[in-house]
Amino acid sequence: MRKQGPVAAVDIAPAVPAALVTDYREALRILNDPRYPADPRGWQQRVGPECPALPTLGWRPDALRSSGEEHSRLRRAISAALDRVDQYGLDSTVAHITTTLINGFCEHGYADLLNDFAIPLVGQTLNWLLGLSAETGQAALDAIMVLRAATDSETVKAGNQQLITAMADAVMAKRLHPAADVTSWLIEPPAGLNDAEATYQLAMLYATGSQPTWNLIANMLRLMLTDDGFGGRLLYGALSVTDAIDEVLFTDPPLATMFPRFPQQMQILDTTMLPPHQPVLISVSACNTDPAVHSNDHLGNRSHLAWGAGIHACPARSLATVITTKSVTLLLDALTEIQLAVADGTGLQWLPGPFHRALTALPVTFSPCPPLELPLA
Repeated sequence: MRKQGPVAAVDIAPAVPAALVTDYREALRILNDPRYPADPRGWQQRVGPECPALPTLGWRPDALRSSGEEHSRLRRAISAALDRVDQYGLDSTVAHITTTLINGFCEHGYADLLNDFAIPLVGQTLNWLLGLSAETGQAALDAIMVLRAATDSETVKAGNQQLITAMADAVMAKRLHPAADVTSWLIEPPAGLNDAEATYQLAMLYATGSQPTWNLIANMLRLMLTDDGFGGRLLYGALSVTDAIDEVLFTDPPLATMFPRFPQQMQILDTTMLPPHQPVLISVSACNTDPAVHSNDHLGNRSHLAWGAGIHACPARSLATVITTKSVTLLLDALTEIQLAVADGTGLQWLPGPFHRALTALPVTFSPCPPLELPLA
């Protein structure tokens, strides 16, 4: 695709054209350019309700798909709520959940570090952050698992609706019994979002905080187990877990393609004309490895686009980093002689689709060990 220039013509579904940006500098410019808004309604009116890409890229009343003052208002509410999260409490909660999960398989000598570890870890942590009950949290996780396995638009619609229903239940519960959690902070002053607004912001936070985070953890562990240089530096302290996260976000980001933008007027990118109201997608994987800016040394370099850029950049970056850093550190401290349970990584399977870089499982073996002492939650 690079031979086509900074942008390539692609189809994101049959007869649904889009432009895919593979050039780092152009991607950064687009993500900071108000002429490329995130609101897809102009495109949506043109493609009609039967468009198979609509459940994924269509408009929702949340900050991710809004522009202008509406985006600013919702973004302020979300950022203010996330800024109130107790980072020490988050660290302690992740430590308790991580240890509990490790204790569930540490004596067996084998585990699936995606399905037995990363997925339940992130799900339970999001329950704590958003203040979800066990029942509502399970309903939300079930919805994400439907979306994770979806191969058709109807299943995506069903998964989205399941998630919205779960978040609506959470908002209703917090109206009656507010607490120190993100859901309560979204509906109380000064944010004061109404029920529908809060429901959609929570659904967005859960969706963007779940799969990308557990895929980041799994992709990082996979790289450690398949790349001797990376794994050795990480295990022996030459590479911190925080720096290892950035290495993975450069080379194997959990969102391979994302950040759709919908120019309202024709734009010219290099020598390519971009029609109005046609999706422009950022290939994070391609941009991060753009030969014009790529370096093999990522130590201390956080210029990757895995968190996005501009006014729509991920507002929960620091929280995702805490979750990943703490959980991976404790896992590597607890388990020794970890090895893939499949030959040299070639037996690992990836979920299909252009957006997520996601394993189906990460089976490993290790030296069995006794359960760990649970830290205080």
